[in-house]
Amino acid sequence: MKNSISTFMSAKQSGEKLTMLTAYDYSMAKLIDECNVNGILVGDSLGMVCLGYKDTLSVTMEDMLHHTKAVVRGSTNALVVADMPFMSYQASVYDAVKNAGRFIQEAGAAAIKLEGGALVCPQIEAIVNAQIPVMAHIGLTPQSINMFGGFKVQGKNSIDAKKLIEDAKKIEAAGAFAIVLECIPARLADIISKEISIPTIGIGAGAGCDGQILVYQDMLNMFSDFKPKFSKTFSNVGDLMRDAFKSYIREVNEGTFPGAEHCFKIDDEVLNKLY
Repeated sequence: MKNSISTFMSAKQSGEKLTMLTAYDYSMAKLIDECNVNGILVGDSLGMVCLGYKDTLSVTMEDMLHHTKAVVRGSTNALVVADMPFMSYQASVYDAVKNAGRFIQEAGAAAIKLEGGALVCPQIEAIVNAQIPVMAHIGLTPQSINMFGGFKVQGKNSIDAKKLIEDAKKIEAAGAFAIVLECIPARLADIISKEISIPTIGIGAGAGCDGQILVYQDMLNMFSDFKPKFSKTFSNVGDLMRDAFKSYIREVNEGTFPGAEHCFKIDDEVLNKLY
């Protein structure tokens, strides 16, 4: 069954856990979608895991639209959410609505995600009023890395913890259908999840959230630049890929690939006519 905003809300009400993963291309989106995940996020994390940037700040609207289109083509059942990149919504409410609309109209996404708490509630409200579903994102928001001074856990003192709770409530009031909680102490994330009626999707925020999301390169050990503490290696696909690449190189060098079973035939009569 096709996942929708209603699916996410129903899961929250029934206590059913939601699952999300990132994807950035058609092939991976198709594989993930076939596994009955609830949602696929076309994350601006593609800046690091696909494009080799040191952070997400260099990712553009064109990058995100390009990858979102590919993911939408590969998704049948998952709710596809597109990340709004840095400076695509911060400057003005007008920019936020216009750029959010591009993800729906041009790329075919079902919803958008943006980072920030109370400060971006005007943008959230305006986007929702334009009939575009919004997933919010608080805690460690990678687009604010320069303000945070690095990738650090958020909400560890009482002032910051209280602000995160207040931000979540304001985001809910602004009309968001879900909130990503990133790198927040598990007990605080549990409190936030209980304080609001919309689902929370955790990444480094404990099992008390209403759902979870991971970057697939992290969970499959395919990204070697760094490994987040909150991620678990579900399979060493990175090692399997390296072994396969090495086997291919060795067999080509040895002359054992391609074999006869990989080649196309031609009749001797055709060849005899060449000379």
